[in-house]
Amino acid sequence: MADPGFWANQEKAQAVLQEVKTLRGWIEPYDKLQGRAASAEELDAMLADSPDAGMEAELDTESEQLSTDIDSFEVRSLLRGPDDFRDAQVEISAGAGGTEAQDWASMLMRMYIRWAERRGFEVSMLDESEGEEAGIKGAVLEIRGHYAYGFLRPETGVHRLVRISPFDSAARRHTSFASIFVYPVVNEEINIEIDEGDLRIDVYRASGAGGQHVNKTSSAVRITHLPTNTVAASQQERSQFKNKATAMKMLKNKLYQAEVEKRDQHKAALDATKSDVSFGSQIRSYVFQPYTMVNDHRTELKIPDVQKVMDGAIDPFIEAYLKLGSDTAAA
Repeated sequence: MADPGFWANQEKAQAVLQEVKTLRGWIEPYDKLQGRAASAEELDAMLADSPDAGMEAELDTESEQLSTDIDSFEVRSLLRGPDDFRDAQVEISAGAGGTEAQDWASMLMRMYIRWAERRGFEVSMLDESEGEEAGIKGAVLEIRGHYAYGFLRPETGVHRLVRISPFDSAARRHTSFASIFVYPVVNEEINIEIDEGDLRIDVYRASGAGGQHVNKTSSAVRITHLPTNTVAASQQERSQFKNKATAMKMLKNKLYQAEVEKRDQHKAALDATKSDVSFGSQIRSYVFQPYTMVNDHRTELKIPDVQKVMDGAIDPFIEAYLKLGSDTAAA
């Protein structure tokens, strides 16, 4: 058996490698942007002496792209939290509104999947509870990509929908709610000790799609951490063993985030939001009728193209929130 000091050194080495990787992820893009800017300036000076229509068009195109890339780098520079570089676990829960709210939760799930696909991130469904008539009662997604948690962190909160409900025969306008909570995916090098005696493990038949084997055997697993009443469940795998491993990983993510929030001065506000998925607690409203508008109540950013937003174009809201936080910290 290896010496305990060996494993300690391995963990330190992994931490150093991660830090090097993170720093390289900042330095290399910065150097490339700086080099492109210098080249553009040199070309501009050369064209001032010897005009060339074709090269001027190329310079205009490069200048526009360079401006876009610099803006993206500026936004990414705001992701300085200790966990921002991690993958993200997104928990979606239907709130007040019955079937309409469950349909709304499924719409939000699709929105985040489309957002991840736009960025080239990987998405895995860890858990899903279908609604009785339509939509979902809740779901947990794992989104894997560099700084996925940092980008999705601003999405935590209550999201409000206003539309004429397709489930209402009288075609009345309904208001529905769903909550989003985002956790960092904890890597194995972070040691979260969990006493087995503090866990209640339940097995049951999976309720969603997955084939006859999944639905006919008790392969789904739900783990409850009794001291904190924290629950994590997985039913996507055919194997009960794999579902248990996935649920345990999800539980560790939640407990880790809970410890982070204990040190966070905004924890009380977050807890209040989580307990009240209803009117007055929303961070963003999505209005489909009588007009179309998505309004973020924290930044006051408004986008009229609600369909585009629902197709995953939420970056403007994320960027506005990150910049607002940066301005507040600077003040």
